[in-house]
Amino acid sequence: MEATQKEYQEIVSQCRSLFEKKMKDYGAAWRILRLPSLTDQIFIKAQRIRSLQTQSVRKVNEGEASEFMGIVNYSIMALIQIKLGVVEQPDLNLSEALNEYDEQAGIIYQLMLDKNHDYGEAWRDMRVSSLADLILQKLLRVKQIEENHGKTLVSEGIDANYHDMVNYAVFALIHLKN
Repeated sequence: MEATQKEYQEIVSQCRSLFEKKMKDYGAAWRILRLPSLTDQIFIKAQRIRSLQTQSVRKVNEGEASEFMGIVNYSIMALIQIKLGVVEQPDLNLSEALNEYDEQAGIIYQLMLDKNHDYGEAWRDMRVSSLADLILQKLLRVKQIEENHGKTLVSEGIDANYHDMVNYAVFALIHLKN
């Protein structure tokens, strides 16, 4: 479990560093995105991963890792949007955005620790392709919940699905690194 914690934190640190650099380049322009738009961005990333895994020819020289990192960051942005709401103009400076990022990443990390304890690190025996498929399944669930105006009868809400997508993406990145 200690190895998982270390590897997990290294991956999230890399994702956070990318988020920080993009904040410096673009500011918080993402704050205007409605939740379905962020869901669609994640969906595009997950679909590209699946294409990379099933097609033999690549026309863009970026691999799965950058797409999984995008899933982590867009999912955390979506969680921030759920918490703060959508705005008409960017309203977070770098420091505020990083604080929000760290808060969401901390919640997701604790969830990973709890689930990893209960599931006995089962993810270590999973394939990267299965993790990508699970992310796609979560995205389809989120899209359905969005169509239901955020209401569920017995299922977890949208935020829980974003939490799981982050964890699956981090697990996939750990596998790809090893």
